[in-house]
Amino acid sequence: MAGYLKINGVTIKTPKKFTAGIQAVDGDSGRNAKGDMTRDYITTKRKMDLEWGALTDAEISPILKAVMAPFFEVTYPDPMEGGIVTKTFYVGDRSAPAYSWHDKLPKWEGLTMSFIER
Repeated sequence: MAGYLKINGVTIKTPKKFTAGIQAVDGDSGRNAKGDMTRDYITTKRKMDLEWGALTDAEISPILKAVMAPFFEVTYPDPMEGGIVTKTFYVGDRSAPAYSWHDKLPKWEGLTMSFIER
């Protein structure tokens, strides 16, 4: 996947883990009196869960800054489309556990975040 993950056209460091989710978006759905499922299907959206390995300050900062806007374009490999696509996403919570306080080692390990399609 090297070079295939871009935010607003800028290639970011390849994550250690990349999970592409395909989510159905429903309106008023549920079971009726007969127990049959009724579904108000609206659309399908993508969600990506990403996790990076060890990162230096110089590597983590551009990733976090790239997702600060309310919405941003992400170019990524989409399993349903069978290739590289670009869609508009927003970011969920971000977590960046400290790895080391030593100046010569990466400071961060396991940056995680989710991209949810607009």
